[in-house]
Amino acid sequence: MSLPLRKIVIVDDHVIFRTGLRAALGPTVQIVGEAGSVEEAIPLIQRLEPDVVLLDVHLPDGVGATVVGPVHAERPAVKFLALSVSDAADDVVATIRAGARGYLTKSVAPEELTAAIHRIADGDAVFSPWLAGFVLDAFGGAASPAVADPELDQLTPREQEVLLLLARGYMYKEIAARLHVSIKTVETHVSNVLRKLQLSNRNELTRWAARRRMV
Repeated sequence: MSLPLRKIVIVDDHVIFRTGLRAALGPTVQIVGEAGSVEEAIPLIQRLEPDVVLLDVHLPDGVGATVVGPVHAERPAVKFLALSVSDAADDVVATIRAGARGYLTKSVAPEELTAAIHRIADGDAVFSPWLAGFVLDAFGGAASPAVADPELDQLTPREQEVLLLLARGYMYKEIAARLHVSIKTVETHVSNVLRKLQLSNRNELTRWAARRRMV
């Protein structure tokens, strides 16, 4: 099944980097606009209403997180994916707290970035694996929330771990490596989680977790 065309805006003050993105992203991603500052970005995004904004976290006139709030107020359907050289915990947490749905470092491969754009547009959350821990810690990343949740309580502790990692954007092979189990075991856990929560796929699972402020 072919992927839908996703319209994106790039917010980054490095022209060479933006040019490189234009050449590297796949044919299912259309760059409809570019901005190099907070001041330029907000009205541009509001006017173009892209599916996803690729957002640098440090811009000449402020932090990228300050773009998110004003845009969400006017265009709540627009989703943000941070793309930065910074892997500092403060940058990651501040950007996600502002409302971005994901955070990747600029070392990401073009095909992985293209896939992440589609996942963000579909409502998923995407993180570079070594950054997800910052978000889990900052947003109460314990497997069980403080308030009792009968649906979540159906899951075993290991199934809850798999649920969180999957909702945070980890691939099956990354979950397997992190939990020191086989990919087949991860697949079994995912199947059990979806069955117990009466969900059909990963996107529904991510939205389920987001409603409980787990992502």
